[in-house]
Amino acid sequence: MYAEVLIEYNSKTIDKSFTYLVPEDLKKILQVGMKVLVPFGNRLINGFVTNIVNDFNDDYEVKEINCLVNKEFVLNKELFKVAEYLKEETLCTKIQALQTMLPSALKVKEQKSNYEKLVTYIVACANEEEINTYISNNEKRPKQIEILKKILEDKKVIKKEIMGSSLNTLLEKGLLKEVKEQEYRLSSGEKQENDLKLTKEQQRVIDEIDFTTNNTYLIHGVTGSGKTEVYIKLIKKVIKKGKTAILLVPEITLTAQIVERFYKRFGNDVAIFHSALSEGEKYDEYLKILRKEVHIVVGTRSAIFTPLENLGIIILDEEHTESYKQDTTPRYHARDIAKFRAEYNNIPLILGSATPTLETMARALKGVYKYLELPNRVGTSRLPDIKIIDMAEEVKQRNFIFSSVLKDKIKDRLEKQEQTILLLNRRGFSTIITCSNCGYTYKCPYCDITMTYHKSSNNLRCHYCGYTVLKSDKCPECHDATLNYYGLGTEKLELELKNMFKEARIVRMDTDTTSKKGSHSKIINDFKDHKYDILLGTQMISKGLDFPLVTLVGVINADATLNIPDFRSGEKTFALLSQTAGRAGRKDLQGEVILQTFNKDNYILNCVKENDYKRFYQYEMNNRHKLNYPPYYYLCSIKVSSKDYDLASSETNKVKKYLESHLSANTIILGPTTASVFKINNVYNFQIIIKYKKDDKLYKSLKELDNIFALNNKVNISIDTSPMRI
Repeated sequence: MYAEVLIEYNSKTIDKSFTYLVPEDLKKILQVGMKVLVPFGNRLINGFVTNIVNDFNDDYEVKEINCLVNKEFVLNKELFKVAEYLKEETLCTKIQALQTMLPSALKVKEQKSNYEKLVTYIVACANEEEINTYISNNEKRPKQIEILKKILEDKKVIKKEIMGSSLNTLLEKGLLKEVKEQEYRLSSGEKQENDLKLTKEQQRVIDEIDFTTNNTYLIHGVTGSGKTEVYIKLIKKVIKKGKTAILLVPEITLTAQIVERFYKRFGNDVAIFHSALSEGEKYDEYLKILRKEVHIVVGTRSAIFTPLENLGIIILDEEHTESYKQDTTPRYHARDIAKFRAEYNNIPLILGSATPTLETMARALKGVYKYLELPNRVGTSRLPDIKIIDMAEEVKQRNFIFSSVLKDKIKDRLEKQEQTILLLNRRGFSTIITCSNCGYTYKCPYCDITMTYHKSSNNLRCHYCGYTVLKSDKCPECHDATLNYYGLGTEKLELELKNMFKEARIVRMDTDTTSKKGSHSKIINDFKDHKYDILLGTQMISKGLDFPLVTLVGVINADATLNIPDFRSGEKTFALLSQTAGRAGRKDLQGEVILQTFNKDNYILNCVKENDYKRFYQYEMNNRHKLNYPPYYYLCSIKVSSKDYDLASSETNKVKKYLESHLSANTIILGPTTASVFKINNVYNFQIIIKYKKDDKLYKSLKELDNIFALNNKVNISIDTSPMRI
């Protein structure tokens, strides 16, 4: 008996399985998908069993599997299919695909940590009659009697609750014994809430879903229209049929509120999966799924790979969000993996958003997806009133950060004891520090960008490579105290707010304030409990959060994302502003939104003002059509990188020539150009963009290019077959 094993080496030159002899002690228990330790060269390494065969024609000595690493963990057939799909679509190795799908505790590489959390319990070893006899004969040992009676009553007791000499005596006499049981770190307790009554619109959407097909549905619902309640009802239907469900959310911040709702409705039937969990917590949640102890998984992008069997539905909430796309190898989009798993299981895929991507909406309007609409908010709440403020006029009145209108509105909400959310999509204190004497500007020595100043730590940080340096009061070049601070970040905005509204309770939510474990949930829960009056933050506060007392949303620099040189900048701006505006007035109180801009006549900003997605869609689609961008054309991005500038440049030109000679004549090849961030960590990046409608030669050519550079240790090529940005 032989096993084919995919080993942990992440090299494209050995991206295949190797054959090993199965030892006698493993023949009855070894399965495809198990993790084993095998000899490779002169060392032992881990791998996954990909196939088991009875015969193998070999001309050399076949080595034997050393041992089984984990009996409980088995990769199922579906996940192997997903890995093959990932390899094919993203041009990664199969082992890279498998590594991406697993939590750290279960990756193929050797694990030096034991993530099991074991609790020691004391249980009865003797029968009840023997214990009662011992109690009767030992009345002068009250502590022992107390322990024995507790064991008889509770069946098992945590050891640390009854530790001492009396317990040791009972253990020695064989009346009691220790047992170790695994304990999960996360637990929801019992469910607490009953179902909410649905509106006619919500019920109509639910009735439209056909659970016997693999149709993709777009639920286009305005903010506050009750999409989450629709998801809950759909999942309940699935569970009644004995099936399981995956719900993906885009941000960890959003996970906290949705998980709380799901815990209250489904109790311990929910596993959660996202990057803010500890490795031990991820291990526990994964085991719950493997052991079939839960029917529902709620999580961010990586949760799409969880090994739920008997799937009945997959849901992507806020499907427009860029965080569903992974920007490192393998460069997959969670929506594509969800589609693959939906087709594999013949189940519906639900995409939900108030601001769907243009590609998704185009497919829905063409009938490729089923289009379902929730045009109204639930209950008595109405969409907020949105006002655009021209900051060009405000600056004349010396209002550089807050317009007079926004200041008055914040003051009004503080007096009414209502809450305010402020969005500034840039963290830090200042984005540029420059010397007015010699013109020196702080730049990252390893990257081609300026560094951001963080006042709380008094350091300058590169947000690309992480390089950090302590800021001096004097210019490093001319040594004069003539440093000027330009640009505005959330840290500086917080200081301005505190100076302006001294009695207000203010909390900031960005990457800097949410780095500690549990900080997302704490800020959200504290704000929900009205421990703060004003929440300010970056885009992580823009989606899905539901605060009944928020009646004012202010957006500082609403046009900032419009200036990014990216064909999706208009779409991202519309989504960001619409989603942020949707945080206001979600219950009985009417909401207001203030958009501060230097570009008050911009078409997209005025579409946001009118809550008019359809007008925005037509405008943006017209631009995309003229410029041959998605959804009219597909895109592919090729980046060529090297520490040697000349080498990177010359190799990029060779790639361009190769593509021109191998691709179809109607495929558009743009470049080479320098990448949007040309230098990161002393590595120079060049880029080629491919636009195509249909090109049968493309994937073959991309694979050949990938293979050509596989052994090149001086130049790296990275191919993204569905880039979100270029």
